[in-house]
Amino acid sequence: MSEHVHQTHDAIVKRLKRAEGHLRSITSMIEARRPCVDIAQQLHAVEKAICQAKRTLIQDHLDHCLEDSVTLDSLASLAELKQLTKYL
Repeated sequence: MSEHVHQTHDAIVKRLKRAEGHLRSITSMIEARRPCVDIAQQLHAVEKAICQAKRTLIQDHLDHCLEDSVTLDSLASLAELKQLTKYL
């Protein structure tokens, strides 16, 4: 398998590492019996961070991998797919 790195990969890794640390702190919050509303709020923040990392990765792949491998006939379909992925 060849190396597959894009400009956004470093930012995605940083985002995921922050989410990982945040998730560990949420575990501590649960163990400390913190209020459920506080825990839910923090879980929501982690969920959003992970979703944004996923969205960034998918958009990056579409822009830099799939776009290079499509034919002229399928460019319109790819453009439509790119629009749809914004709603992930």
